[in-house]
Amino acid sequence: MSGNKELTARHSGITRRDFLGTTAVVSAAATFTALSSTRVLGANERIGVGVIGAGGRGNSHLTVVRKIQDESNVDLVAVCDVYRPRAQKAAEKYKVSQIYTDHRELLADPKVDVVSIATPDHIHGYQAIDALQAGKDVYCEKPVTHWRQFKLTRRLAREVENSKQVFQLGTQGMSDDAWALMRQLVRDGLIGQPIHAECGYFRVGDWGERGMPVDDPNAQAGPDLNWKAFLGDSPKRRFDVSRFFRWRMYEDYAGGPVTDLYPHSLTPVVSILGVNMPTSVVAAGGKLRYEEREVPDSFDMLISYPEKVTVAVLGTQGNNYCATGSRGSGSRIPVVQGWEGSITVQGSEVVFIPAEGSKKEAKRFPIERKEDFSRFWTTFFDCCRRRDKNTLSTMSMGYAVQTALQMGMLAYREEGVARFDAKKESIRV
Repeated sequence: MSGNKELTARHSGITRRDFLGTTAVVSAAATFTALSSTRVLGANERIGVGVIGAGGRGNSHLTVVRKIQDESNVDLVAVCDVYRPRAQKAAEKYKVSQIYTDHRELLADPKVDVVSIATPDHIHGYQAIDALQAGKDVYCEKPVTHWRQFKLTRRLAREVENSKQVFQLGTQGMSDDAWALMRQLVRDGLIGQPIHAECGYFRVGDWGERGMPVDDPNAQAGPDLNWKAFLGDSPKRRFDVSRFFRWRMYEDYAGGPVTDLYPHSLTPVVSILGVNMPTSVVAAGGKLRYEEREVPDSFDMLISYPEKVTVAVLGTQGNNYCATGSRGSGSRIPVVQGWEGSITVQGSEVVFIPAEGSKKEAKRFPIERKEDFSRFWTTFFDCCRRRDKNTLSTMSMGYAVQTALQMGMLAYREEGVARFDAKKESIRV
């Protein structure tokens, strides 16, 4: 895409009819649409949880829900995966009675009140919309959509806004009290007018043979492995074991650091600054270490916002050193700078460093709680019971973050500048 062309249909995904596929699947969709009504959850009533996607991240969801099921008064009632052996293995491990290979069948299950979505990136948005329309509350893994699916991101944001359902995006780092504290300090004017922020993600390791296991090198598409459902709106290709099991390596299904990792880094900064949609994004990077993959292993981007603030998001999967320190498994501690000073995190404190010429004094503020995946889930379940849509990681914030990251990927691919048209709510490169 070049010559200031607007984002076209090739970046927005296929039609809903194409995605639904077979007549049987359309029938299943009609079934859950007819059943789509939100059950009012009583304070002492157990919540039924269904997990869509039984791979690595899905197992993390299953583990934490099983761990907190008594304190949160929830039950794991169903698990779904397009690869039946994986769904069966998860069901046995976590003692889940109901197995599905089509997510629409899970959504039609009246025992399911809440769904977690832990499928490949390019499937998230469609399944989240289906779940909302089926009357289910949704925990959706990041990235909320694929890098080419801006129009789907926009559509999902509107679906969540217009729905009565509760939605939480899987940026579990938002359970860290540091970010809410920094946001309040910025609002209180401690750093003065915000002007710049820096964040990122640094690690060693690609998504190749060492990163994503191949469950069965002899697996074949068929009744127990729905290749068509896996492909979704991505380019139609013949079945490939590596693409199915190691999908993060391929640009059809993932984007590398910019979408796989940077939601964790950029989301806190967007929250702290209180910014919304960018004005422009530029990016650079590439495959600088791992040649077996299609997506970049190193990616740097600069985001400009209409609030007159610039955010730098930097990172590589070729080296794990973080100059400002790490807050989690490779997520760089953000530094937020204003006219009068800067704030960042050191250990268990948020620190304020006055700028040259500022009359303010250095200060330290204690952080009550660090990131906690279990608490991220328990607060989500609390929101579901209260019908409170203000979760720790909302879709409105996810829309702003994902748009910036999608702009970064498009700018990188087209070697240009991605610009956001706020009036048309569209991206141009």
